[in-house]
Amino acid sequence: MQTEMRAGPATGEACPALADDLLRGADAIAVFVFGDAKERRKVYYYASEAKVRMPTFRMGNVICARKSKLIGWIEQQEGAQ
Repeated sequence: MQTEMRAGPATGEACPALADDLLRGADAIAVFVFGDAKERRKVYYYASEAKVRMPTFRMGNVICARKSKLIGWIEQQEGAQ
Protein backbone atom coordinates (compact mmCIF):
# COMPACT_ATOMS: atom_id res chain seq x y z
CA MET A 1 0.00 0.00 0.00
CA GLN A 2 1.45 3.34 -1.07
CA THR A 3 0.86 6.55 0.82
CA GLU A 4 0.54 9.77 -1.12
CA MET A 5 2.76 12.60 0.14
CA ARG A 6 1.36 16.12 0.02
CA ALA A 7 3.34 19.31 0.48
CA GLY A 8 2.62 21.11 3.70
CA PRO A 9 4.27 22.88 6.60
CA ALA A 10 6.06 19.75 7.82
CA THR A 11 7.87 19.21 4.49
CA GLY A 12 10.50 21.84 5.16
CA GLU A 13 9.31 23.98 2.28
CA ALA A 14 9.18 27.66 3.13
CA CYS A 15 5.84 29.41 3.17
CA PRO A 16 6.43 32.22 0.64
CA ALA A 17 4.22 34.75 2.41
CA LEU A 18 5.94 34.26 5.76
CA ALA A 19 9.45 33.95 4.33
CA ASP A 20 9.05 37.21 2.42
CA ASP A 21 7.70 39.00 5.52
CA LEU A 22 10.36 37.80 7.99
CA LEU A 23 13.51 39.73 8.86
CA ARG A 24 16.18 37.80 10.78
CA GLY A 25 18.84 39.69 12.71
CA ALA A 26 19.30 43.25 13.89
CA ASP A 27 21.21 44.14 10.72
CA ALA A 28 18.31 43.12 8.46
CA ILE A 29 15.82 45.00 10.64
CA ALA A 30 18.06 48.09 10.70
CA VAL A 31 18.38 48.10 6.91
CA PHE A 32 14.60 47.78 6.51
CA VAL A 33 13.68 50.49 9.05
CA PHE A 34 16.64 52.88 9.03
CA GLY A 35 18.31 52.13 5.69
CA ASP A 36 21.67 51.09 7.14
CA ALA A 37 22.93 48.05 9.05
CA LYS A 38 25.09 50.38 11.16
CA GLU A 39 21.89 51.43 12.96
CA ARG A 40 21.45 47.97 14.55
CA ARG A 41 21.93 49.44 18.06
CA LYS A 42 18.72 51.43 17.51
CA VAL A 43 16.92 48.16 16.81
CA TYR A 44 17.96 46.77 20.20
CA TYR A 45 17.06 50.07 21.88
CA TYR A 46 13.59 50.33 20.35
CA ALA A 47 12.94 46.62 20.92
CA SER A 48 13.51 47.11 24.66
CA GLU A 49 12.06 50.61 25.13
CA ALA A 50 8.67 50.35 26.84
CA LYS A 51 7.18 53.59 25.44
CA VAL A 52 7.86 52.92 21.76
CA ARG A 53 8.25 49.13 21.77
CA MET A 54 9.31 47.94 18.31
CA PRO A 55 7.45 44.70 17.43
CA THR A 56 10.25 42.16 17.53
CA PHE A 57 10.60 38.63 18.81
CA ARG A 58 13.39 36.12 19.26
CA MET A 59 14.00 32.82 17.56
CA GLY A 60 16.70 31.39 19.77
CA ASN A 61 19.33 34.11 20.11
CA VAL A 62 18.32 35.90 16.90
CA ILE A 63 16.13 39.00 17.03
CA CYS A 64 13.45 38.87 14.32
CA ALA A 65 10.57 40.99 13.06
CA ARG A 66 7.86 40.88 10.43
CA LYS A 67 8.02 43.62 7.82
CA SER A 68 4.23 44.02 7.98
CA LYS A 69 4.31 44.56 11.77
CA LEU A 70 7.15 47.08 11.46
CA ILE A 71 5.24 49.07 8.85
CA GLY A 72 2.20 49.15 11.16
CA TRP A 73 4.42 50.23 14.07
CA ILE A 74 5.91 53.06 11.99
CA GLU A 75 2.42 54.21 10.96
CA GLN A 76 1.38 54.15 14.62
CA GLN A 77 4.41 56.28 15.53
CA GLU A 78 3.45 58.78 12.81
CA GLY A 79 -0.06 59.05 14.28
CA ALA A 80 1.28 59.63 17.80
CA GLN A 81 2.82 62.99 16.82
